[in-house]
Amino acid sequence: MINDCIKKAVDILLNGGVVLYPTDTVWGIGCDATNPDAIERIFQIKKRAEAKALIILLDNKNRLETYVEKIPDITWNLIDCFEKPLTIIYPKGKNIAPNLLAEDGSIAIRITREKFSRSLCRAFQKPLVSTSANISGKASPRNFSEVSADIRAQVDYILPFRRNEDILSTPSTIIRVGMRGDFRFVR
Repeated sequence: MINDCIKKAVDILLNGGVVLYPTDTVWGIGCDATNPDAIERIFQIKKRAEAKALIILLDNKNRLETYVEKIPDITWNLIDCFEKPLTIIYPKGKNIAPNLLAEDGSIAIRITREKFSRSLCRAFQKPLVSTSANISGKASPRNFSEVSADIRAQVDYILPFRRNEDILSTPSTIIRVGMRGDFRFVR
């Protein structure tokens, strides 16, 4: 069943669709990070200003070089040392939709270690947008039961995994890295 659901999600993503799925943090809304129209749709679903950038998920740190212009050396230590989910904001993204980049050209990426979201990313073979499944300004859903009916109605597919969990998940830690090895905590 899991492979069939992931295949269905990948087909929807490849055709510009939007999915609702469990991540390594909170429930997320996702789409193809290389498709500007799909990204625009997520901004509309969330009622979010396009000036606020979105996070992307990758299944493997070796894929970073495809989507980040220059990777500061400190990055590898941060990824390896953090036990909890970590999103890193890199100075300059590449090979993704322009409306996914922040105004300064930076990009936020998290390497997921959670089994399901990692399998989805691996099957998709592209960066996957991962933004909390909430209307902008509202609380992030800590489990599926907290995802609003409005959000559920606007996506093309809701993955059927981990819906009954009552664990209260939390968002990732966010760190911004600089090219000189400097970094600062954002969240």
